[in-house]
Amino acid sequence: MARLEFKHTVLTDDAGRVDVLVARLITFSRSRVRGLIDHGGAWINDLPVTDAGTLVASGDRLLLRYDSERRYKEKSAPRPTRGFSVVYSDEHLIVVDKESGILTVPTERRETNTLVDLIAGHLSQGQRHSAKLGVVHRLDRDTSGLLVFGRSAAVTAHLITQFAARKPEREYVAIVAGRVAPDSGERRSHLQSDAALNQKSAAVGELAITHFNVRRRFKDTTLVGLHLETGRRNQIRVHMAEMGHPVLGDQRYRADQAAHKDWQYKRLALHARSLGFVHPVTDQMLRFDAPIPAEFSRFENSQK
Repeated sequence: MARLEFKHTVLTDDAGRVDVLVARLITFSRSRVRGLIDHGGAWINDLPVTDAGTLVASGDRLLLRYDSERRYKEKSAPRPTRGFSVVYSDEHLIVVDKESGILTVPTERRETNTLVDLIAGHLSQGQRHSAKLGVVHRLDRDTSGLLVFGRSAAVTAHLITQFAARKPEREYVAIVAGRVAPDSGERRSHLQSDAALNQKSAAVGELAITHFNVRRRFKDTTLVGLHLETGRRNQIRVHMAEMGHPVLGDQRYRADQAAHKDWQYKRLALHARSLGFVHPVTDQMLRFDAPIPAEFSRFENSQK
């Protein structure tokens, strides 16, 4: 196998579609280039290329990693999925945007059709053996947004180590009760679970650190951006509730305050908006953004 790496600073005459430029630079056919892109072999300015029609501009940094002898067939268009959409996928890992209402992993009640089950089924289409996924982190059932899963034990272990070292970038958006007074701040406490797995601050427990910034204030609610420095169970929900601003729709932490006449959705007003981490195999920094859920937009419109 001839593994090659090609770095190129885009010139003025090169500006245009990335697949056209790559085909010219490494003498691949257009269909082979699209296959290379589908298999995660191209980056622009350190961000993975996921669309062969992506435009490159003069001064952009293009990186290609490829096997000169591999045919690189284009992947089939993904079938519609329930519960998630694929944001990025290669042979080592997969990043998805989870819908609310879906458990990440099975619980003691042995629920089926969890996110892990759904993704494994999606990846196993047309294969004899079921795809294996390594769980790196989780989202609550009623929270939507970005999650990464490893597709091998080694990749999963590498990602878990990154999360333990607080290296990944994790940003959330939430609509919380009340008008948050400071424009930004930090909540730091030790969290401990009780018998019902409810979290609360305690003198001893796991350190949890949440940074917040106000994005927009409404009459009696606030849209906030949240950056997780640590990733404890229910961390954002606990911290916002302890501040007196529980996440709308939260029926566990200050449920009375979290109820709002204009938030009539069976979900939390909490969304994992951005996720960034280092690819365990390529060492490239990957960063992904998920669209804001429609419920958020409808709520904002109702507050005007």
